[in-house]
Amino acid sequence: MTGSDTSLRELAGTPDPATRDFVFNQTMLRVKDPAIAVDFYTRVLGMTLVRQLDFSEMRFSLYFLCHLRDDDPAVPTDPTERTAWAFTHKAMLELTHNWGSESDPAFGGYHNGNSEPRGFGHIGISVPDVSRACARFEELGVDFVKRPADGKMREVAFIRDPDGYWIEILSAASAQAIREHLG
Repeated sequence: MTGSDTSLRELAGTPDPATRDFVFNQTMLRVKDPAIAVDFYTRVLGMTLVRQLDFSEMRFSLYFLCHLRDDDPAVPTDPTERTAWAFTHKAMLELTHNWGSESDPAFGGYHNGNSEPRGFGHIGISVPDVSRACARFEELGVDFVKRPADGKMREVAFIRDPDGYWIEILSAASAQAIREHLG
């Protein structure tokens, strides 16, 4: 099946009204060292750490990050309200750290989904200008999987986070160019 727009719409149908208030809230990635991962997502990708939850009995922590904009409602300062906000905000990134992985010499890291057996592929970050964003990533020493000029899919890049997960860097203009390329 090639998946034309028409056939996909027919397959998808109309969402059930009972799902009207459902929100795609988060994608979770396991990380070896939260200090390194949170630094990458905040300093390199401009996300804000909005909530950290520690589960000492189960020996893991969750870090919730997102892109905040000036016109977004303020993040609550009350910890309970902040947690509720994090679980209702759209497009959160949840980093999960299992305690001890950062100092375990036998721990080889997590599977990124892009080597065999393939599964999870990547997350995507939309930027105003792919070339400018990639020039900044280059200055910061970010590891590239694919630069914008590489391959057939121009104006799209893939970078790698400290745990090896792929991050697609795209813009509205690059998405339109891909659409035009496909016809």
